[in-house]
Amino acid sequence: MHIWVDADACPVVVKEILFRAAERTRTPVTLVANQPIRVPPSTHIRFLQVPAGFDVADNEIVRRVGTDDLVITADIPLAAEVIGKGALALSPRGELYTRDNIRARLDLRNFMESLRASGVDTGGPAAFDHTDRKAFADQLDRLLRQRQ
Repeated sequence: MHIWVDADACPVVVKEILFRAAERTRTPVTLVANQPIRVPPSTHIRFLQVPAGFDVADNEIVRRVGTDDLVITADIPLAAEVIGKGALALSPRGELYTRDNIRARLDLRNFMESLRASGVDTGGPAAFDHTDRKAFADQLDRLLRQRQ
């Protein structure tokens, strides 16, 4: 398993959890972003900078992801693409996207986008908190244990 991180908008605390997990389990983790991101020195952790542009990082992750890989992303269309390639997708809040739930998530995302486009204030996501951090760490641990 290789863990790919859609790193541009990934919370710092999630990156820190991933760094510790990479060292503990010797799992390769690659952060992909169009802005430089500092990563700790490690043989298991690397950073891949891509050019700026719409969906450039997402497209690079889709191009590189393998069947048994895991992608960390809050981007629903990206999650759908990697699931279509046989990989797993996990949100920074600990929600595992699957073939069974991704269509509903895409439909909801598209509906909310159409509301915003028509001028409806839909608000934004809740602030990332300790519950989200724990949910992510617990789900990541479950996935890493299953893949061993």
